[in-house]
Order: sequence, then structure tokens, then C-alpha cells
Amino acid sequence: MSDRLAVRKTYKLYIGGSFPRSESGRSYDVRSTKDEFLANAAQASRKDVRDAVVAARAAFGGWSGRTAYNRAQILYRVAEMLEGRVAQFVDEVRQSEGLSRAKATSAVEAAVDRWVWYAGWADKVSQVAGAANPVAGPYFNFSVPEPTGVVAVIAPQASSLLGLVSVVAPVIVTGNTTVVVASERRPLPAISLAEVLATSDMPGGAVNLLTGSTDELAPVLASHMDVNAIDLTGVDPDERAALEEAAADNVKRVLPAPHDEPDWSEDPGTARLLAPLEIKTVWHPVGI
Repeated sequence: MSDRLAVRKTYKLYIGGSFPRSESGRSYDVRSTKDEFLANAAQASRKDVRDAVVAARAAFGGWSGRTAYNRAQILYRVAEMLEGRVAQFVDEVRQSEGLSRAKATSAVEAAVDRWVWYAGWADKVSQVAGAANPVAGPYFNFSVPEPTGVVAVIAPQASSLLGLVSVVAPVIVTGNTTVVVASERRPLPAISLAEVLATSDMPGGAVNLLTGSTDELAPVLASHMDVNAIDLTGVDPDERAALEEAAADNVKRVLPAPHDEPDWSEDPGTARLLAPLEIKTVWHPVGI
């Protein structure tokens, strides 16, 4: 049998539940750690960022209005579909990060487990972050966690899947919607995750994924007036101060980037789960 030519893929963005090309028409090579060509990825522009924010804002009311139990079901369904595509993700993580097959398999399995772990928090976070507060008077006083709104996420640059899941899942499980900038040089696992989300029960616009230059896209998100919070995990250290300053213009909540990329295999704790929440305090008179 004669050798056949491989189908060279050009992946698109994921915005509003659809897969559009970048409006700029640009793309860039994605290469393995051995400098082998893997695919072409869309290089998102400022206009793509704005479109993604519009989609995230439009989806916020519906996603945040779902019951916590329903959000848990949807995230668990995503984990089921990730489990069904483990072999594909292992290949992509192995090529993207230069890992052995055993280590890539461990990272992918940890990403599936991490997604399930956050799904389980959907109907429990209000008990952890909320409270019935003692007051001196004939009133009830309740503190209730609520989603912040549209959260921008600059994904980790090194950990293409486990790190990505570790920053995206805690944002959406509590009812926020998000615009994610994938790892610039290692975007393939993120693109495949977008394909999983598109074929799951996750509503279009709840998660929007962009590929391209982090240095180009992060400032647009930081200064966007309809983005309520931003996670700077994947931002270069030299750029962090400027982005925090830009985010201050509309008093965005900023999750600062760690000094060094974390070990994503460690217990994530609840810090990221609680970061994109606002606590609403309600007073109510005691009935007669």
C-alpha cells in the first residue's frame, strides 16, 4: 500500500459555542518539543477577544442561573468525555510537553480527576464561603457567595492540560463565564478540550478559548471594561505589573500570577475556587 499524505490541520478558535477562524485570518505553526510540525493554530486578534467577551457576557445569565446541582452534572459529563479521549490527550500532551508516555498519561488522568473534583464542589461552595452571621438585633444576616461575572484566564504556559483544567474548572463551576487564552506554544490540548466542551452539555459562551500571542491578547483582556476579573497565571513576569495597572481601570478582581509555575499535580485547595466569587450580605427582619 502506498504511503498517504498526512492531513495537516488548521485549528480554529472557540467562541460562543462555535469554531470561527480568527477575523484577522492569521495562523501560526504549533511544533513539538522536538521541533516537529504538529498543526496550525488560529492567531486571535483584538476583535476576537471582544467577540469572546460578548459571548461570555451573553452566556452569564443562563449559566449562573442554573442550579449548582445542574452545573455539577454538566462538569461531570465533561469529565466523562475527557475520559473517553484519554489516548488523544496523552499523545498531545506528550508531544507538547516532551514527556514520556507514562508521565503524559499520569498528567491526563490527573486532569480528568481534577475536573471531577471541581464538579463535586458546585453544590458545596456556598456552605464553605457563605454564613449565617450573628447580629445584635431582630434581624437575620446572611453572607451568600455569588459569581463575579466574566473572568479572563491566561492559562499556564508549561502545563498544557492539567494546568489549564486547574485554572478553568474553578472559574466556571461557581457560575462565572470565561475567556481563556491557551498556552501560546502548547495549545493543542486546549483546542481538544474546546472540542469536548462543544459536544458536551456546556452551553455555548460559558467557556471561550483563544489561541495566539499571550503578549498581544492579555492586555486587551486586562483593559476590557466588561471583564470582571482576570487570572494572570500564564503571564510573563515582566508583563504582570502593566496588566494589573490596566485591570485597575474598572476595578477588576486580579488573581496574581505565582512567581514560578506551580506543581499542578499537588492538592489545589480552595483558593482558586473562592477567588472569582463575591460575597453578598443580606439583612432580613425576624418575622413576628
